[in-house]
This record gives sequence, structure tokens and C-alpha cells, in this order.
Amino acid sequence: SIYEMFGNECCLSTGEVIKVIGFKVNKLIASICETNEVSQFSAKVELPLNFPGLYKVVADKTPYVSIEEITRKVSIGPTRLGHPCFYSPEDIKSANFTIKHGEKITFNSVEEVNGKMVVNCVVVRNNQSYSFTLPLSQEGKFYECEDDQIYTLKEIVEWKIPKCRNRIVKLSNTLHMWDSSNPLPENFDGYLILMPVYEVQAVMKFRKSIVHILSDLDVEVKDITDCYDISSFLQPLSLEDVLERTSMEFPMVAEIMEGPSGSQKPYNLLSPGTEIVIYKKYQAARVLASEIRSDSPKRHFLIPMSYKGKFKRRPREFPTAYDLDIARSEKEQLHVVATKAFASPHKELLSVAVGDQFLVQQCQTSEILYEGRKKLVDVLACEQILSNTYKKVFLPMYMEGSFVEVIHDKKQYHLSEICKEFHLPFNVKVSVRDLSIEEDVLAAVPGLQFEEEITDSYLLISSASSPMESWEIPVYRLNMLVHLLSKDVQTIVPPVTKTIVEEISKEQYYMVRRYENQTLHPPPRPPKKPT
Repeated sequence: SIYEMFGNECCLSTGEVIKVIGFKVNKLIASICETNEVSQFSAKVELPLNFPGLYKVVADKTPYVSIEEITRKVSIGPTRLGHPCFYSPEDIKSANFTIKHGEKITFNSVEEVNGKMVVNCVVVRNNQSYSFTLPLSQEGKFYECEDDQIYTLKEIVEWKIPKCRNRIVKLSNTLHMWDSSNPLPENFDGYLILMPVYEVQAVMKFRKSIVHILSDLDVEVKDITDCYDISSFLQPLSLEDVLERTSMEFPMVAEIMEGPSGSQKPYNLLSPGTEIVIYKKYQAARVLASEIRSDSPKRHFLIPMSYKGKFKRRPREFPTAYDLDIARSEKEQLHVVATKAFASPHKELLSVAVGDQFLVQQCQTSEILYEGRKKLVDVLACEQILSNTYKKVFLPMYMEGSFVEVIHDKKQYHLSEICKEFHLPFNVKVSVRDLSIEEDVLAAVPGLQFEEEITDSYLLISSASSPMESWEIPVYRLNMLVHLLSKDVQTIVPPVTKTIVEEISKEQYYMVRRYENQTLHPPPRPPKKPT
């Protein structure tokens, strides 16, 4: 029979041998509920996997009855998303460690030890991590822990929907304005019960592309795994699979089976059938930058340290005196002008008028008279710039005003200089574009805020047929499948690496920031008014 699948005709004739390589969620059927309980009257909508928004996962109330069931139904992998957490209502005794009832157990990986499959686990107790293993044969009741993280729908589909179970999520934050094409009700604040609709991913003996077969396709098949040489099929690898290869296996030649979408170079060159050389894997630094604009949506970029353009400083804005204290540095004195008036309730502290200028000095304590009693409060010591003199003044740390930085530095900086000499976040604009890039997208942006420096996993690749230049491609933000070729690499030394400024989506921006900051504690909140 001939079936049309995603615009491609695929012939599934009688006797055709197909190797199933995976299952993938094709779309989601979502039941709309006001509570996290399924109702027979719940409205159902179809959601694409790229449907925008950020969601909180509701812990599954149905327990798993063994470690083996968890490993069979729950995604456990090398990334942070692949570390699910469970607890047991009973104490569990492992070889040399006892897990107390109710303790959160993080499942990190599955491996074979002395011929038995085990799960590598971690328990954090009194700020100290304890590692141990649990055999797949371990039985009991294991409940999913509450999860305070927020995920995109794509992340939930890939990592957070157990096999043979539905997943309840709560919309936490929409990433776009509601319109009539949105399948969810306007101002929706309830729960969604997600039911995945799967497709089968397979390879056929005489095709180099992946075949996608909808799970409801009416085809009769027979399992012949035990009596067929499956080594004759191609072995598709994702970029994550390539990353897990040992460093000794690089460089390698691969043929692209499924390429990424996008018109930006080199993504437009990575089409199916193209042969590439993958030279090495490594961690590389990037600066996460966002467009400075009052309206939304903002554009977001990941800028490599190899960027050859230059930047000039742009004024920063500070909503409170507390933010001024965080931003001050020993390298230079912070000079600001007030753009919002503030009337101080205490005569010892300054009232601010629009246009007042200050040189920020330091945070200290000062004595004020409050309801007839003397009280020590945190203040920001500044020098107020008058017409021909300076006056020492104190601003209350809780002051909600508005200040704009006055820039005296006219120097042009390379990216590496900014990261070395200044604290981020830092506001800039491109003063000299990078001439090595055909179209420098940063040059057209009126202002950028460098938010933080991050590290990420990359593969260095080039074209196998004409290796004139090489590119760094991000492992976790590029959907691509390859299969390795048994060809020798002609040039072991990679050609010159081209600089790529990567523009990322709002969802990707959120994911990058969350992964980078999840171990950091937020700064303390600004002091409140004395009471």
C-alpha cells in the first residue's frame, strides 16, 4: 500500500522489513479543566508541540510499584530534565544506606553493575548529597515529588509524560497575547490534562530518510527482531547521541538524515543527504543578550566570545536605590540622574526631584526619628551634584524612584573586555559591526543588555565535500539526525571557525536562564519602610 505521510509518499508493501527506532509525540489532545481532576464534560482541544506558554507539572497521584516500572515509563537521561524525583512512604534500605520515608530521591541514570541493572540515585540531607544505587527489582510504592520548575510544552512532551499515563499541567505564564486562533479560552487559568498522540519513527532498508508512521495507521505487522540481522539498517543518531561518544572517536564523518529548519547559515546548508565532518565536542562560552526596548516582544541572542565587533556603553536604568547599591563598582563611580520624584517621610533622608544628579558611594546605616523613637535604617550614601559643589546625602534603600545612568566612558570595547572589566548585566550598542559575518544581526539592534555569561555544549562541524570553514552547532537547541559513515576524515585539523550569533526564541531564552541560574540564590529583597 502507498500512504502519504507528512507530504511524502511511503510504500509499505507486504513483506517490507521496517526497523522501529523510536516513538515520538506527534500532537497533544488537551482536556480543559478548572481543577486538576478529569471531568467527562471537559472540553478537548488539539495543541501543537510548539504551542507557546510555560507550564507547571502536577505530581501524579498514582504510585509506581517498582523501580523497574519507573525506568520503563519515565524518561531518565543525562540532562537536567532527565532527573525525575520520587519518594517512598516507607523507609528503604539499600546496601549501605537507608532512605527515610518521604525523602526526595533523584534518579540520575540507569546502568549495569555486576550483571544487574540499577538506578544511580541521590538524596540531599542537611545540604549534603548522598549517592547510592537501587536495583530495578526493588518493589514498593513510589510517588512523584512536587515539581516547582516551569517547562515549555515541548520539554514536557520530551521528558515529563510517562508512557501509558496522561500528564496534568497548569498554565503558569503565556508567551504571547491571546487571539481568536488560540484554542484555549481567553484569560485561561486552569489545568490541562495532556493526552499524547504518538507516531512511530522507523528506518527502511533502502531509504536514507526517517519514516514517520502515525500510530493509528491500519497496518498489520509481525515482530521478527530475533530472526533478522538488524545491523544492515542505518543507525540514526541525534546530536545528544553524538555528544555522548568518547573524545577518542572524533573526528567522524556523518550523513544528515533529518536537518534543522531555518534560513540562517549554516542551518540552511544542513539538508538531508549532506555529508559533514564532526571534529570535536566541547563546552563553549556565550553571552546571553536581550534587545533593550520598552514594548514586547524582545529579541534574544547568544553571542560567542569570537565576535569581532565593538560595543559602546549605553545608560542603565535603576528602579530603586537598592538597585544602585547592587550596580556600583570599585572600577568607577556610578553617576545617575533621577527621572522620578520621591518625597522622603523623614527629615534625615533626602527628598528627590526629577533631574537631581548623584554620585553613588556606599550602603551604610543611619539614625532616623520614627514615631518619637530613634531607629537605625539602611541608607545609600551619595554625593548630590549641585551647581558648583557636592553635598553628602542619604537615600533610603527602600526608595522606589527611577534613575538613569550618566555615561562618561566613550571607549569602544570588545566582548571579552566587557566580560573581564564589568559586572553583568551591562547595556551596550554595536559601534563597529563584525565584518567577518555576512549579516551581523546585532548591528541593527538599537540597544542590547548583556545579561550573563553561560556555557553550553557544542559540536564543531564542516562540510565533508568542501571544508572551507567550520561552525559550532548547539547540541540542545538543534533538532537533527545523522548516521555515521565509515569514511576517513581527510583533514583532521578543522578549517577556520566562522562566528555565528545565534538568535533564540523566548522559550529557549527562558530555558537557558533557568538552567544557568538554578543553583543560584536570588538577591535579598529591598528593605521595606520602617515599621
